[in-house]
Amino acid sequence: QVQLVESGGGLVQTGGSLRLSCAASEVIGSINVMGWYRQAPGKQRELVAIIIRGDSTNYADSVKGRFTISRDNAKNTVYLQMNSLKPEDTAVYYCNVKTSHYPYDYWGQGTQVTVSP
Repeated sequence: QVQLVESGGGLVQTGGSLRLSCAASEVIGSINVMGWYRQAPGKQRELVAIIIRGDSTNYADSVKGRFTISRDNAKNTVYLQMNSLKPEDTAVYYCNVKTSHYPYDYWGQGTQVTVSP
């Protein structure tokens, strides 16, 4: 089974930056959407950003202008550049890939992002 391995999380102060990476252990075919979700303690998982066909992107209103999603097809990797971080961004961030064939969804293991006041 394909694995999504995340890295880049950590502890930063308000206003700092982090770049998350999500690398697939092998090539995934028929990818429709790649994205990032996050989940804070006691809250539901929410969509942060997605990148789709033609490299079109969409962002949650709360991160627009601060976060940028991108991909490197040669490295089978998707990134999330996070700038101007706020304490409200503190959460576990999960990489997600959606495909046209079974199993349709792949998830990373999650990486912790903590932003101190």
